[in-house]
Amino acid sequence: MKLQKLINHLESIAPSAYQESYDNSGLLIGDPNTNITGVLICLDSTEAIIDEAIEKKCNVIVAHHPIVFKGLKRFNGKTYVERTIIKAIKNDICIYAIHTNLDNVYRNGVNTKIAEKLSLQNIQILAPKQNLVNFQFYLSAMEINAYQKARNKKGVALEFKNVHGLLTVHNNKKQGENAEMKYEATIAQNQIGDLVHFIQSSTGSKELNYSTSPIDQSNIEVGSGMVGTLSKPISAHTFFNRLKKVMALKVFKHTAVLGRKISKVAVCGGSGGFLLPHAIRQDADIFITSDYKYHEFFDADGKIIIADIGHYESEQYTIELLHELITKKFSNFATHCTKISTNPVYYY
Repeated sequence: MKLQKLINHLESIAPSAYQESYDNSGLLIGDPNTNITGVLICLDSTEAIIDEAIEKKCNVIVAHHPIVFKGLKRFNGKTYVERTIIKAIKNDICIYAIHTNLDNVYRNGVNTKIAEKLSLQNIQILAPKQNLVNFQFYLSAMEINAYQKARNKKGVALEFKNVHGLLTVHNNKKQGENAEMKYEATIAQNQIGDLVHFIQSSTGSKELNYSTSPIDQSNIEVGSGMVGTLSKPISAHTFFNRLKKVMALKVFKHTAVLGRKISKVAVCGGSGGFLLPHAIRQDADIFITSDYKYHEFFDADGKIIIADIGHYESEQYTIELLHELITKKFSNFATHCTKISTNPVYYY
């Protein structure tokens, strides 16, 4: 099976358009037309992960974190990033990253998995995206084939990041030779121009018949973090014990325990400090995330408990999530969860 088919499946769940502007999700190394021999899933692509892929005869690595966030000017092997990339290329191993786009989806997302592990109920996106629109366009019978070929050519996520997020709506506006197929997608407002250009260049159309409409932000399933409730309120110490057990924590940092039970819980895998105001506005009793600096803990201000459980620890179940998403769809190649902990933080 071609790698592109796997990419299409993953991006149908977490379209690349949903990644943050600083992110670099997508196929980082390799050819989308590569035939998959096996897939290794991890949080971080490191030299040890490449070695494990070689040992398991996997030529595709699906990672949560991109090994490359910004441009590289040299490949001398002086940094772990350079060494990892060199080793992957030498051994014909493809690396695909699915990062903040997987963080930002409600269904089968990173934060949904955390909420599931903590047995949260009535979950919803903590901070829904505010700049998404519904984009609709029509293609003629002659344009459809050209558009589909462009989409399928080497995984045309190109610089436009939502080609694979498009959904065909089975509704012909006209019949016969003048038939038009309607397409629909949810995209970021600032990507409309990119999409229009992509469609016009692939079909040769000088003028595209399209329209946009706002999305009901109260029911949107794209955004950062998650918030939900426990089946019944429990003391902070009881919840802390549950948190340590479920997330396999030796220790974690937190602000002062407040004089009330915990009922509403907000979570964000990875660095989620920017979501604290949202957690407070949602009346959450505790906010679970990572990467808090000393002075940022003061921002709890007696309104909420902040629990910093560690970056790796908060996202560890993403490996399990990706394994489920891949194995439920494909059975014609082996999919492995890494046995290596890539957590660079140790506790004494």
